Amino acid sequence: MLVLGDAHAADPENRRALFAAYREADQDVTLQLGDLMYYDLPKPTWFIAGNNEDFDTISALRNGLVSNSEVRNANLLASTAVELEGLRIAGLSGNYAPTQYDRPRANLVGERRRHFTYEDIERATALESVDVLMTHEAPHGLPVSEDYEVGCQYIDDLLTVLDPDLCLIGHHHQHSETTIGTTRVVSLAPTWERYYILDPDSLSLTWVDMKEH
Repeated sequence: MLVLGDAHAADPENRRALFAAYREADQDVTLQLGDLMYYDLPKPTWFIAGNNEDFDTISALRNGLVSNSEVRNANLLASTAVELEGLRIAGLSGNYAPTQYDRPRANLVGERRRHFTYEDIERATALESVDVLMTHEAPHGLPVSEDYEVGCQYIDDLLTVLDPDLCLIGHHHQHSETTIGTTRVVSLAPTWERYYILDPDSLSLTWVDMKEH
């Protein structure tokens, strides 16, 4: 199955790279790690919301309300799970903000809808038998280069409880890997740089650099 990092596909050039990845990979199922920003997609795609999205569209998808020509093949995972190609894949949408975490999701408005809340973590924690977890926020210990300390305790806790075999991380626009407990954790490069293929039997990831094409 195709796995894609951040897309930022509201930008036309990034959208061309996104569609090129779908075309070249030629997979039936796609996972995407947030900051998608364009929702009329060529193949069935399960994605998590990042901190850059059309949040009216994301809110509608959270509530199962979207049905229009600008949203096609886009399936949101928001503290929910899906069975795909023999794998149980769960997703936590949004990023962490300490000022918003303890608020009910219904009280988040405007751009603040980008964040996850305690309600989202509680629902995600209740998921069972997860093989692959997708998050936009990273756990502590992920070796990516940022000008701030990377890592969120709530993601740490989620990994401990769910104990997935693989955790896929968006947001940082760089490829990086580590192991936390028994979970392989992979931060994905953005779509305009690289796309990935996940083998559902072995959970191995291979990739193709877009700049080679």
